[in-house]
Amino acid sequence: MERPRMSKPSKPLAPARKTPSRAAAPAAPQQQAAPDPTSARAAGIEELKVSAHMMTLDAGLFCLVNEASPGAAQRGGLPGVRISPPPQAPDTVEILAFRPDGWLSGVGDAALIRVSRGPAQVMVTVYQQAGQADSAPRLQVLRLAGGAAAPAPAPAVSQPATPAAPERMDLLAHIQTRGDVGARFGDWLGEAGSGAWIEGIAIAAPEGFDPADLSYQAVLGRGWLSPWVDAGQYCGSRGMALPLLGFRVRLQGEAAKQFDLKCEASFVDGSKAGPLGSDETCEAESLSALEAVRITLLPRQSAKSATRARR
Repeated sequence: MERPRMSKPSKPLAPARKTPSRAAAPAAPQQQAAPDPTSARAAGIEELKVSAHMMTLDAGLFCLVNEASPGAAQRGGLPGVRISPPPQAPDTVEILAFRPDGWLSGVGDAALIRVSRGPAQVMVTVYQQAGQADSAPRLQVLRLAGGAAAPAPAPAVSQPATPAAPERMDLLAHIQTRGDVGARFGDWLGEAGSGAWIEGIAIAAPEGFDPADLSYQAVLGRGWLSPWVDAGQYCGSRGMALPLLGFRVRLQGEAAKQFDLKCEASFVDGSKAGPLGSDETCEAESLSALEAVRITLLPRQSAKSATRARR
């Protein structure tokens, strides 16, 4: 019986070499580029210039106005201002902004600051665009009222043989370079064409008037007026080189039933306003500083007679 032949075993095959896949090759580490300010701006990130200032105020009521800046609406309301008491401030400063979020935007905003016991400090923080000189805010600080009503000054009179009673002044104004000046109803207070502006004004209540029936406010900026004050109270500032831009006077109650009111004004740029009636704003279209005012009170019967005479 023939045995089956056994074939020679072939050489064992070498294991196939595995070629590394290119996709599996580790990626070389890449160096991250430094952030580019231009690309950051393109991504919607913009650096602002922020500065803080401490402002010292005496006792009284003040209004801080951030006047309207051109282009503020296109810059998101910048330059913006925030007012706050400093850390560990005494409980003598009260701040009331007209906006609920507390901002004084560059579109034109204001806030009231009441200092019950001075001097006291408040912190004013300004936010504006960096690198733009025209982006700085235009701030005004107006003193609306002091701790007490300002008394009407008695005019200087020569000494006669028999002392005369001092003449009553119905109006008082603090005028640039002149100080406190008084006048009667119907007379001009301040000098038209002088270029000296009025910084504050007080109006006395005529005899028999309830002071609450005669009130007035100052123009602080376009569309911005100070709070109303009653007769006998000073409205404005003294010695702060801050002019009034106009005023508004109104009669109420019994005074409005018995009297007519007329207001006239002149301004340092030569503008005129009036005569205007009760509760009408006396200001220049240019918002120039106020330099002279005339306030006339006439009993209603006299006012009607004067109107008929003019006709």
